[in-house]
Amino acid sequence: MGFDRRTLLIGMGLTLATACARAEKRGENRTEKQSGSRSARPIEKRRETAVTGGVDWPSFKASFLDPVGRVVDNGNGGVSHSEGQSYGLLLAVWNDDQPVFDTIWKWTESTLAHQDMALFSWRYDPRAAIPVNDPNNATDGDIAIAWALAQASRKWRNPAYAQRSSAIRGAIRSKLVIERFGRQLLLPGLNGFNGEPNATLNPSYYLWPALDAFRDLDGDAAWGKIIGDGEALMEKARFGPLALPTDWIDVTGHDSVMPAAGRPARFGFDAIRVPLYAQAGRRTELVAPIRQYWQGYTGNHQPIPAWVDVQSGEVAPYALSAGGAAIATNILGGSAPDRLSTDYFAASLQMLAAHLK
Repeated sequence: MGFDRRTLLIGMGLTLATACARAEKRGENRTEKQSGSRSARPIEKRRETAVTGGVDWPSFKASFLDPVGRVVDNGNGGVSHSEGQSYGLLLAVWNDDQPVFDTIWKWTESTLAHQDMALFSWRYDPRAAIPVNDPNNATDGDIAIAWALAQASRKWRNPAYAQRSSAIRGAIRSKLVIERFGRQLLLPGLNGFNGEPNATLNPSYYLWPALDAFRDLDGDAAWGKIIGDGEALMEKARFGPLALPTDWIDVTGHDSVMPAAGRPARFGFDAIRVPLYAQAGRRTELVAPIRQYWQGYTGNHQPIPAWVDVQSGEVAPYALSAGGAAIATNILGGSAPDRLSTDYFAASLQMLAAHLK
């Protein structure tokens, strides 16, 4: 049966506006990575409202960037992550803001960089006696940092950026890629994910445009199999009647994956980035089931829930944040929320969605 695309897009805009309004009233649960295994745990409800600024770099800086160069997660007690630092670096490059890029990079390098390898500790907590007290990394943050440095080296002709990006890329390949079941697997971190015989992966850590850039820089021999095996496994990571990825997966064989044991089987706050990165990286086959799932809501003028359990069918009692809505409109078309969220993670997703098309 055909459909009127204009009617669908109008309805979708109304639906997403309603969704964001409800999310703002209810707040948002997501997970914060924990020490050691960096396993997920619930954190406090997040009250999300719109601020005066639009979805733009000046508003993001004013809301979340400390003058020292630290991107502040205001929903987690003011902590910072390598994830957030990487987002700040990417946004600074994309907005041609070298002074701020240098400030963010200086803080990141001096505070989070490991001394024995070119990776970064994943968390900084200003409330702790030792603010960086967990040596584990977050691979998505390391990938995005290396990508930002590579872009900065070209844009501003700085060979030091290129050298550091190369070192980080090398550390990712040597420290975070394992051989298992005839596959090269990209681990989410140094510790806590390389089980026997299974390994735990995070589908949203495959930042496809960055990995493609790494292959261009280092050659297919360095990255081709990592990328190809990742694509094959992510195509298998479609679970339940909705055929959706989950935030975390276990690889149990060459072509066998399942929702990660001991974690909610949800298409949720991590996996929301899967369609964003897949579309930006032209992996349309990874986007298709998510688009279909979302269209089931927008076509009926219903808010898209913030998460769904792919096994039980349970959905969140609140809607997508403004960040999730921005990603959905990237995939479906229409108009995203035009005011920046006051929540760090939702605002970061808005900014990524505005730049990754």
